[in-house]
Amino acid sequence: MAQARFLSGNLFRHVATMSLTSSVGLTVVFAVDFIDMVFISMLGKAALAAAVGYAGAVLFFTSAFGIGIGMAIAGGALVARALGEGQPAAARRKATHVLIYGALFAAGFALIVWLNLRPIVQLVGATGETADLAVHYLAILVPFLPLLVLGMIGGAILRAHGAARLSMMATIWAGLANAILDPILIFGLNMELTGAALASVAARIVMVAAALYPIWRYHGGFSRPTPRRLMADLPPIFTIAIPAILTQLATPVGQAYVTRAMAEFGEAAVAGMAVISRLMPVSFAVIFALSGAVGPIIGQNAGAGLTDRVRGTYRAALGFTLGVVVLISALLFLLRWPIAGLFQAEGITLQLILLFCGPLALAYVFNGVIFVSNASFNNLGHPFYSTWINWGRHTLGTIPFVIVFAAWLGAPGVLIGQAVGGAIFAALALGLALRVISAADSDAGRPLFQRRGKEHELLNHRR
Repeated sequence: MAQARFLSGNLFRHVATMSLTSSVGLTVVFAVDFIDMVFISMLGKAALAAAVGYAGAVLFFTSAFGIGIGMAIAGGALVARALGEGQPAAARRKATHVLIYGALFAAGFALIVWLNLRPIVQLVGATGETADLAVHYLAILVPFLPLLVLGMIGGAILRAHGAARLSMMATIWAGLANAILDPILIFGLNMELTGAALASVAARIVMVAAALYPIWRYHGGFSRPTPRRLMADLPPIFTIAIPAILTQLATPVGQAYVTRAMAEFGEAAVAGMAVISRLMPVSFAVIFALSGAVGPIIGQNAGAGLTDRVRGTYRAALGFTLGVVVLISALLFLLRWPIAGLFQAEGITLQLILLFCGPLALAYVFNGVIFVSNASFNNLGHPFYSTWINWGRHTLGTIPFVIVFAAWLGAPGVLIGQAVGGAIFAALALGLALRVISAADSDAGRPLFQRRGKEHELLNHRR
């Protein structure tokens, strides 16, 4: 069983491999969501499509609150660090305990959501028949939230072991299951919205199996939990998980304000921003994947006390971010008119799309800097730094800049102001991350010199 594979080898190659494989999984998720909407729309019932839209908004928040993202970040960070410290048994124990806590807390939260589905659906704006359909769809899907959480944690544990391809395949198999079952259940068995929900349930089952089996088969498996050990691991798990959850919640808050600001300039402006919001995750999926991809590399090397490689990983990730953003921005610029034509854009909608496919796309490098810095904070013992940076970026780094630039430049100013605020907080995140990495230098040798001679020589050789 290979352990701590990131303690040696080319750092840029590690960053690129982890990011690219992770981005494939994300792209599959985005594509399956799109396919779901296409199939439902083909039924020709506007209420069904609207119900899926409202349900998607509820599921986004329940996934964030349901511990999934936070527990996945905690699991990846703790397992990677244990592997770097040369403690595979501790890595196995932490992986087991994160999965148990993730399932328990997700089940409790899913029960609360399930019992309050109608008021939650009404809160996001659904009414009448659409609200009834959304509640029906969610009533099937929400009880299986723990499976989604287990799949997310399992993928993070695989990435912590350096098994990025296996983590990617878990998502791909789930996406394929969803895409295959959707037309069979929706059209073949005439189950419509119920069929779409059941296809998603099946996809979650496939995702869990495809994520957990490789851990059991190739990466040390799981340990037998005991109450004492479970309680001992509770503080370190939630020290990372809670701020990680809070960090993720900042994004929809900031985006909600930007949407409201754009609405002041009419439906055409909102339509332009809606197109951009769909282009962005597809275009920059690799950058979206950076935080989860870079974390295990930093975590393993931090656990081994190899601070030079931690710093090198951070620099390699920034270089990779810059290269990817420049390349994607150039492609968007070359394809700007076909993209605008695809959405039949005109007027302010066209203006906003051309802005995004031009200079504004380059500003996504600042998001990449924040993602990489957050990964550093989470894996170097400062998870609340991620929380402060993200909330600052989506409040102080969004609201005043959007107000000023929108008053000056109109609808384009909303997006430009958001980008300017992002640049300022990216600079703050960069400076803070470099300080955190430098502070780790004083402790860098401690894990090394506490090891027995043979392990010490191996790590020095890798250094």
